[in-house]
Amino acid sequence: MTDKRVVVIGVGDDGVRGLSPEAIAAVQSCAVLYGSDRQLAFFPEFPGEKRVFTTPFQAVIEDIKRLAGECSVAVLASGDPLFYGIGSTLVKRLGREAVRIHPHVSSIQLAFARAGLAWQDARILSLHGRDIAGFAQKLHGTALAAVLTDEINTPAAIANYLLAYQMTEYEAFVAEHLGGDGERTGWYALDELRELSFAPLNVLILYRRSDANVPAFTLGMDDCEFSQRKPDRGLITKREVRVQSLAELRLNKGDVLWDIGACTGSVSIEAILATPDLRVFAVEKNEGDLVNLRENQVKFRTDFVAVHAKAPAGLDAFPDPDAVFIGGSGGELGELLRLCASRLREGGRIVVNAATIENLYEAHQTLRTLGLCVSVTLIQSARSKPILNLTRFEGMNPVYLVTGWRSDAKEDGVQ
Repeated sequence: MTDKRVVVIGVGDDGVRGLSPEAIAAVQSCAVLYGSDRQLAFFPEFPGEKRVFTTPFQAVIEDIKRLAGECSVAVLASGDPLFYGIGSTLVKRLGREAVRIHPHVSSIQLAFARAGLAWQDARILSLHGRDIAGFAQKLHGTALAAVLTDEINTPAAIANYLLAYQMTEYEAFVAEHLGGDGERTGWYALDELRELSFAPLNVLILYRRSDANVPAFTLGMDDCEFSQRKPDRGLITKREVRVQSLAELRLNKGDVLWDIGACTGSVSIEAILATPDLRVFAVEKNEGDLVNLRENQVKFRTDFVAVHAKAPAGLDAFPDPDAVFIGGSGGELGELLRLCASRLREGGRIVVNAATIENLYEAHQTLRTLGLCVSVTLIQSARSKPILNLTRFEGMNPVYLVTGWRSDAKEDGVQ
């Protein structure tokens, strides 16, 4: 046994009969037993005090910490307590020296066993208690994934979501009440799955078919790949400018990006594909361009917030940004820059695409007035174009990238 004051016991749907003698003895030796109503029912003859998990959950953690100073406490958890479970929270709050973990076989492990699939290379994604937004880019390119679901993000809801983003390469395996008397498992096509309902206790496995044709996306995709306004095509951040703008933004995992004047959404889409955990919030004033943006979201499997508004309208609802890209300002550039700078998180960057000398001057002067370091990059490029049996170059309009950031140290290129 152990002298640690808190023991965390992983329990499956089979209850006590799935526990080791050591785990059962650890429970019986404690003075207080914490768990859900369903879990506590597995121990009808527990000699000590039973306490049910309540909300807010932080209060439960504090109560366990207080009790641990007075007596021994057992905490029941589902499956492996260190896999999206209470175990890691208790270890972090009480310290490793105060907590002993008795893991059970996790629901994920059981689900792959029932499906007959090796899972050492599987990706584990949780939608339990989380927004499904952004799930498309997290899943894209994954050959095998297990998804933890909840009452909102059910297997049917996930199937509908995947079909909306044309991610039809997956077959689904759903396992319910794993290890219990009501266990049920089965394979389903997404079209079939979208019409079905399952018990709340389930695991969803998504398996990419070997014959599936999955689109591959690379940095700096051709402009023609994006849906654009017709007949006046070309209202898009060109590939050369797009790639350099992303380099200037210096995006990191978990960052919040504002895309102002998003138009086709090409910058947002390339940013997400390069950094899948990025959170993007875009605003576009032209309703027709927003239609194209929605089409591009589906084609490139990028799920981000895009609103129809003329900035600065709509920005109040967005979280503070780590990076701001301004591709179009609608004549409100100075006001936009002042607002963006006031909301910019520490270490954040603002990148403005300026196609005119006037916008270049206003962006440069405004950012400097706001106390930001500023650099300007002129992009002047040309693309080859056939002429008869020869090749010539066709120049593109020059674009100024005006980048602003806060820094205590001077950097090369600051003006």
